[in-house]
Amino acid sequence: MNAHIESLTLSQVQARLEALHPRLQQLPPLGSRPLTIAGRVCGWITARATEAVQALEGVRVEREAVHVGARFVNPSAALNALLANVAVALKEAGCARGWRDELLDVVGEGCRLGAIERAAVRPMGLLTRAVHLNAWTPDGRLYVARRSATKNTDPDMLDTLVGGLAGVGEDMDTALVRESYEEAGLAETDIAPRDSVRTIVRMHRRLPEGYQVEDVLVSECVLADSVAPRNIDGEVSEIMAVTPAQLWQLLTEEQFTLEASLVILDSLRSRLMQTA
Repeated sequence: MNAHIESLTLSQVQARLEALHPRLQQLPPLGSRPLTIAGRVCGWITARATEAVQALEGVRVEREAVHVGARFVNPSAALNALLANVAVALKEAGCARGWRDELLDVVGEGCRLGAIERAAVRPMGLLTRAVHLNAWTPDGRLYVARRSATKNTDPDMLDTLVGGLAGVGEDMDTALVRESYEEAGLAETDIAPRDSVRTIVRMHRRLPEGYQVEDVLVSECVLADSVAPRNIDGEVSEIMAVTPAQLWQLLTEEQFTLEASLVILDSLRSRLMQTA
């Protein structure tokens, strides 16, 4: 691999990473308010989402913040039922984009409080956790994927080979193994020599549907020549292995999603630092 990145410099990669920073750390959308769930600070709910849920029993709207399930002090079926009602209200108001019938953890102040439909997390500014896999070939190329044209977010853009949100109750390694199969047809044994999953950054980004608060995590591995990634879940239209030179050109042309750019640049920086 090292011979293939001779033309790249650490300063080039670092400069590109620094250029991403303003897009990775943004204030909440105008009119958003802090959100608490079961008495714990959890997110930033948009003005439109606040209007959609303000009449629900168990929701209290104040000038300073919006409180959901304030009487609950522990995770419970009743709190999850309230969160389900909140998600439905957001859907009916047109706030919950891309309904998936997929539950994600609700986390506040480091504690898991309950679960909510994935489509509701951005309007509420709830924390999500995304796992990525940088998968290299033995000769130093990186596998990348092109997102399906039907994806709600960043259709047709390039992405890491594997990238997705951890589901309800999943630890990060379990989520990575699941996503590796769904997105690239990789068995756990195919990625067995992977690095431990590590957090790169907690990003804060304004989106049309709300606020993305997300921990971006990554693992790396080298796939054997006998392993041929293939998409299973239909969310990827193409998988290819690109050289570092091709990778750099695609990065400078901004053909990757923001998260993928961050994950790949972080990998290139680490590899360059090892050779410095």
